[in-house]
Amino acid sequence: MEEIYKAHSQAVYRYLLSLTHSEELAEELTQETFYQAIKGIERFDGSCKITTWLCSIAKNQLYSYYRKHPGTEVLEEDIQGATSLEAEVMSNINRLEILKKLHLFQEPFREVMYLRLFGDLSFREIGEILGRTENWARVTYYRGKEKLKKEMDTDGE
Repeated sequence: MEEIYKAHSQAVYRYLLSLTHSEELAEELTQETFYQAIKGIERFDGSCKITTWLCSIAKNQLYSYYRKHPGTEVLEEDIQGATSLEAEVMSNINRLEILKKLHLFQEPFREVMYLRLFGDLSFREIGEILGRTENWARVTYYRGKEKLKKEMDTDGE
């Protein structure tokens, strides 16, 4: 399990950080995720990548945290749409603005965008985490990206 932790803890941490925008909470939930993974390792059947399995556990840990701490808000910032949304996000240009816009998106667009842009997950992994297909994740991301571009263009006028 130590090797799995070394190989995948950063991906799980980045995923949780993309959802919580709190380094402390992401770190705490990452530790809890691996604790739960150790307890339930026999449930990992190899039908998906271990990162996908761990991110599913992480998502459940986050939901559990929010149930135990009602009123806790996700501190989301924002990301901006331009020629290459991914490149722009990762270079932190207008990051706060974009996160503010994404925070207002309805599900599933918001979660798919976060997983892709901040969790750095493939469409297949996003589909697996959300219990959908890779194509569904692709289409949802594309529609979310188009909506975000439109929102950013409207603000720029």
